[in-house]
Amino acid sequence: MKKLLALFVLLAGLAWANPAALIDEGRFQQAYEEALALGTAPAFALAAKAASYHAGYVAPSGKEKEAWFSKAEAAAKKAIAADPGYPEGYFELARAQGRLSQYRGILASLNLASSVRDNLKKALELDPKHDSALVALALWNLELAQKGVGWMYGASIKRVEPLFQKAIALNPTVIAHRLEYGGALIRLKKPDAARVQLQKALELPARTWVDRADQAKARALLENLK
Repeated sequence: MKKLLALFVLLAGLAWANPAALIDEGRFQQAYEEALALGTAPAFALAAKAASYHAGYVAPSGKEKEAWFSKAEAAAKKAIAADPGYPEGYFELARAQGRLSQYRGILASLNLASSVRDNLKKALELDPKHDSALVALALWNLELAQKGVGWMYGASIKRVEPLFQKAIALNPTVIAHRLEYGGALIRLKKPDAARVQLQKALELPARTWVDRADQAKARALLENLK
């Protein structure tokens, strides 16, 4: 009887895949559902990450993308409610709201801009070495400054490159950081510097589904720079 019980527990564990591993494999919807069911702050943050990835990499239409980013926002808020001291909850909320601003009206987008900034700052307050939050803050400064509203929120184009450089110094092997930095440098009219970052993105080992997708994006950007 004990052997049967042990076998059942083992099989149940195998059937319940690790949401983080599912995200690495590109199985975002399954990761989202299983992470939500776990009900902890780290799991809710993983659910938000999975939903944002599904929206950004897989969802085919604007309407579906918005729906999944909304799911990411809701899951991130659950992570914060479950543990207000967990930095990933604030980072995932900022990521989701940053993307949701693309689908909202002007006033709603302006409100989201403040929320994105505040949540990124909270994530960095809790974890000053949160490299992904530094990248997101660099992009936040770039977006608002180039839209001509940076002065309203304290965003500055001068902060973009230092934030990227700090993030990469903390974690130099993240393909997404190189891709985002390369894309930002293109927007800053620095094609030679952009090539360096995009080429580095292609040279780094791709360990996950998202890594491979990001390398494809980097390759396309490099082709357009020729």
